[in-house]
Amino acid sequence: MKFTDYCLSSEGTDVIQATSSDEKYPPENITDGKSETFWTTTGMFPQEFIICFHKCVTISKLTIQCYCVQTLRIEKSVSKDPVDFEECIEKELQHKEGELQTEEFSFPEIQATYLRFIILSGYDAFVSVHRVIAEGITQDSENQT
Repeated sequence: MKFTDYCLSSEGTDVIQATSSDEKYPPENITDGKSETFWTTTGMFPQEFIICFHKCVTISKLTIQCYCVQTLRIEKSVSKDPVDFEECIEKELQHKEGELQTEEFSFPEIQATYLRFIILSGYDAFVSVHRVIAEGITQDSENQT
C-alpha cells in the first residue's frame, strides 16, 4: 500500500479548464508540485478550475495551498467527461495577511475522475492557487468503475 499525490502533472494530471488565465501564472502551475508557482485569477467571482485525473482515483485527503481565498467549494465527478459534479465540501477559509493558506480536507475515501474547485469569494479582488494535493492509496487494479 502506497500513498500517491494524484494532483501532479508527473502523474498525468491536467488542469483542463480555468476561468481566467495569465501567461505568467497559468493554471498548469497548480499541478507542478511547487508551492512557489501559482495560478492567479483576474478579478471577479466566482472563479473555478477543473483537474482531470484521466482515470478514476480514490482520494482520502485533499490539501489546497492558496492565497486570499474566502469561500471555496469542491466538487467531484466520476463521469468520463467533466459533467455531473457532486458537491464534496464548501468552506470559508481563514485569512492571515502575507501567509499562504493551507487547508486540509479529509474524506471517507471519495472516488473522482474530475475535481472542480469553485472560488465563490475572496479576501481581495485577486486570489492565487499554488498547489492542490490529492492523497490516495494507489490501487493495483485499473478496472474500477
